[in-house]
Amino acid sequence: MSLPAFAELLERLVFTPGRNAKLALLRQWFADQPDPERGIGLAALTEELTFSAAKPAMIREIVAARTDPELWRMSYDYVGDLAETVALIWQPRAGVNAPPPLLSEVVEALETTPKAEIPALLAGWLDTLDAGARLALIKLVTGGLRVGVSARLARVALAEWSDVAVEEIEEVWHGVEPPYTTLFQWLSGQAPRPDPREAPVFRPLMLAHPLEEADIAALRAEDWRAEWKWDGIRVQLTAGPGGRKLFSRGGEDISAAFPEILAAMEFHAVLDGELLVMRGEEVAPFADLQQRLNRKSVTARMLKEHPASVRLYDILIDGEEDLRPLPFDARRARLEAWHGRVAPARMDVSPLVAFDSLDALARLRDGARAASIEGLMLKRGDAPYVAGRVKGLWWKWKRDPLTVDAVLMYAQRGHGKRSSFYSDYTFGVWREDGELVPIGKAYSGYTDEELAWLDRWVRNNTVNRFGPVREVERGVVFEVAFDAAQLSSRHKSGVALRFPRIARIRRDKPVEEADRLEAVLALVENRPR
Repeated sequence: MSLPAFAELLERLVFTPGRNAKLALLRQWFADQPDPERGIGLAALTEELTFSAAKPAMIREIVAARTDPELWRMSYDYVGDLAETVALIWQPRAGVNAPPPLLSEVVEALETTPKAEIPALLAGWLDTLDAGARLALIKLVTGGLRVGVSARLARVALAEWSDVAVEEIEEVWHGVEPPYTTLFQWLSGQAPRPDPREAPVFRPLMLAHPLEEADIAALRAEDWRAEWKWDGIRVQLTAGPGGRKLFSRGGEDISAAFPEILAAMEFHAVLDGELLVMRGEEVAPFADLQQRLNRKSVTARMLKEHPASVRLYDILIDGEEDLRPLPFDARRARLEAWHGRVAPARMDVSPLVAFDSLDALARLRDGARAASIEGLMLKRGDAPYVAGRVKGLWWKWKRDPLTVDAVLMYAQRGHGKRSSFYSDYTFGVWREDGELVPIGKAYSGYTDEELAWLDRWVRNNTVNRFGPVREVERGVVFEVAFDAAQLSSRHKSGVALRFPRIARIRRDKPVEEADRLEAVLALVENRPR
């Protein structure tokens, strides 16, 4: 696949709304493209390609050598995106007529060319490409394509193209590497299923449906087991002779950020649990865990100040034995026995919550906020561990959200199909001295009609620009729903919201009547008094 062909795919993905339409584009692309081009493109879409030498600073230097500095500064400030600015402003040298490179040629050259020669290499490619392909090239080498395709969606497209269950694909995904030649050969029926042997691979997690009032009436208390829903992140621990890995719920390898957990995985098993920061016996607020997330490495100070632990929910595999077909009650007994026998450091078993009626369980749920717990999980005692969100086997019964009225302060354009809309909103509340201070950012909860209205309002009421960010007049109030308020040194307000989303636009409310900071601080859990 040539780079322009890949650029066309990216453009169509960006401007194609809807999950099914994106899946159709990916299926067709997998069918039409040869190896290794389709595998390299798949790696790019799923953010599995990294090039250490081609940094954004290098790209800026390359463009600066061809462009008036003031024109570059003004253009970058207006557009707000490096790749898009380069694609539009680049002036090719006259007389260049070389054919555009293949994806595989780009990857091979970036991996083998000495760092000092990469600027000339990139400039030569940019000279051969049109604006769309230049955009694709810069996005490819700097990472973050942002075309609305997640790794999960790509695997679903592979499943639909090949008629192989997505769960099977996910179980070999971490045992294969770009350009995924063995994967495509298997999916096209030309080779056997890749054997990850004893490599630590991700197994798809079992997920829960939100429990609604209409669902409660059909439940019999004796059929269900209850656990607390802890305020951390869901993880899978996979360890054995082939290695150890810690995965997020989406199958992302987060091992590097939690070396103390990896060091404690001296066993041969696959476990399901919740990653938490612990203060003795107490679960720390989610804001403490955030200090550890999305890091490639951690300092000794961070390990000491934000120590991680895992509260175990389930055991999927014990040694060579796959326990997923067993009912929950049997797996729970195996988990407790395994934990008692192995006694891994930094891990405990999430206790079952005793109850004799759903009314009693509802009362326990009502007290979850006071205990800084998200809510409850309900699991059928006879339910096997099945991948995905199968309704009727697991329920999540979260505590009711909190709300606050906050003022829109800043807006930024979104990604994928929202890339042309100002759809990411930073909002704040009033401090005693009359200053508006930010407490969070949201990009969900509104309708398409509300998004169109907000986008117009932002464009018509911009008072300042900071690269891709627009500061707006104080004129819109959001009712923001959120799960918890937590102290945060990263915000000027000193507080941040957990899972904020826009509940409604308060067009009826003057901005002067939005909430005060002290009202939000009063909602902070585990706040020192």
